[in-house]
Amino acid sequence: MFSQELWLENEKKCAVVRKSKQGRKRQELLAVALGVKVGVKGGWLWPPLKLFACSQISSLVRRAALTHNDNHFNYEKTHNFKVHTFRGPHWCEYCANFMWGLIAQGVRCSGLKSEGLYRVSGFTEHIEDVKMAFDRDGEKADISANIYPDINIITGALKLYFRDLPIPVITYDTYSKFIEAAKISNADERLEAVHEVLMLLPPAHYETLRYLMIHLKKVTMNEKDNFMNAENLGIVFGPTLMRPPEDSTLTTLHDMRYQKLIVQILIENEDVLF
Repeated sequence: MFSQELWLENEKKCAVVRKSKQGRKRQELLAVALGVKVGVKGGWLWPPLKLFACSQISSLVRRAALTHNDNHFNYEKTHNFKVHTFRGPHWCEYCANFMWGLIAQGVRCSGLKSEGLYRVSGFTEHIEDVKMAFDRDGEKADISANIYPDINIITGALKLYFRDLPIPVITYDTYSKFIEAAKISNADERLEAVHEVLMLLPPAHYETLRYLMIHLKKVTMNEKDNFMNAENLGIVFGPTLMRPPEDSTLTTLHDMRYQKLIVQILIENEDVLF
């Protein structure tokens, strides 16, 4: 008969072996996703490379799930993106509904070069006109350059929409986890922590955030004209996309730098995280 101590020691050894085998299998799966070979002795992938592979696998799984859901109409829509001030339907990539098309229709190629894009505010009354147009006409609302030549009106309406969501795009449930991830000093570990929290977002929130980050990355590619880099956009969109669950001015002020950092990380690493 084994003593309890020997039994526990044997269990620990077995657990280590199982974990090692699982780790090797995971490395092999990641290597396949990247199209690279891992040595016979099972070398470890560089953390950012591993994170990229994980994101690609997660993305494939999500896309497969979305395709299945779209074909069978049996998914539970986590967020319908309707609020009392915006009665019309709002497009979201997850559920294939119309969420204005503000980015696609409004922020045109020429608009991407507009100085201070998203930082400069449009006239409040004109932004209200855009909101009322979507309340009244839904996806038929005309926000073309002929009607609203000032691109800052369109960007202002988009920011207003995100601010008015009853549940932010970065949800209350994940808020504290994102803030804690932002506090990690090691850049690679911080990036991996942000990716792990992203996976906790409901599908509709995740897909909308992904779509927005792709767009904001394009904005930063025109920095020499619009003077808007990822940090500047983080300052603008940090408090727009994420809010603390408790209505505390002190918490909001304390977390502003972390909110900015999270959005900055999402923009700069959009191709890896999503």
